[in-house]
Amino acid sequence: MTTLLRRATHWNRPMMVFVSAMAVLAVVAAVGILVDPRVLTGAPIWLKPFKFAVSFVLYGATLAWMLSLLPRRSRAAEWAFTVIVAMAVIEMLVIVGQVVRGQTSHFNDTTPLNTALFAAMGAAIMMLFLAHLVVGIVVLIRRIPDRAALTAVGWGLGLSLLGMLAAVPMALPMQDPGIEGIGGAHSVGVLDGGPGLPIVGWSTTGGDLRIGHFVGLHALQALPILAILLSRFATRLDERTRARLLVVAGGAYGVLTVLLTWQALRGQPLLRPDAATLVAVAALVLATATAAGLVLARRRPDVALAA
Repeated sequence: MTTLLRRATHWNRPMMVFVSAMAVLAVVAAVGILVDPRVLTGAPIWLKPFKFAVSFVLYGATLAWMLSLLPRRSRAAEWAFTVIVAMAVIEMLVIVGQVVRGQTSHFNDTTPLNTALFAAMGAAIMMLFLAHLVVGIVVLIRRIPDRAALTAVGWGLGLSLLGMLAAVPMALPMQDPGIEGIGGAHSVGVLDGGPGLPIVGWSTTGGDLRIGHFVGLHALQALPILAILLSRFATRLDERTRARLLVVAGGAYGVLTVLLTWQALRGQPLLRPDAATLVAVAALVLATATAAGLVLARRRPDVALAA
């Protein structure tokens, strides 16, 4: 762990400064949750800054680590990182500023100022999306030497873009709750702020578009973690086989993200799936297991004999 932290100090400096600031903000927001009695849309008012700060710590640190894996420096990726940091700072300034004002940051059209702030957040996220895409393209062009690592990083970057897109329906006209001054919603079939799961707040009475958004975003961590586990505990598998298994995992992860978003769009709580959702999940599990089995069956004969 100490070695990892030492290496992290040499990763992209603007990003790591931002990550450090978000770590501090997460602590401040956690204290706010405990001492500030205010509630907004059914949740402690400091819960949203806390969740976003933690999410940005994971996002920023993972991206910086990925950049460190490239065989040589990329100015395009470094510029993209600068844009990502700048846009993330704008996002967090609005979120924290609105908490201080006692206002919601998302879907808030109650005043011209609130409308402008929400529009600024939307523009910032769009720029962050494009900068993230640039990072993904650079990784594919520069090619991380380890094939399994390249597969995990590539799929992680791509699927996190899918996770960002999963949030788009929240602001579409179909999500207009019919309440004056509110221009969107997380929940489907019920109003935001109702009963939800602990910490994350995902609706337990209707669909919630944050679920697919969350799962897709964290492919950025999930796929590299799987690659590390395979390299540590599946040492008898050659690099090509591990890369193919990661392709299977990435495909399954992407389908799961779409499936969760589809479930939410039908107004269905995560923990109360209907028959159609259960059939889709079963089909995904079967297809994934079959594909993984075929990959293992086709591994190199010399490796199979050595096993």
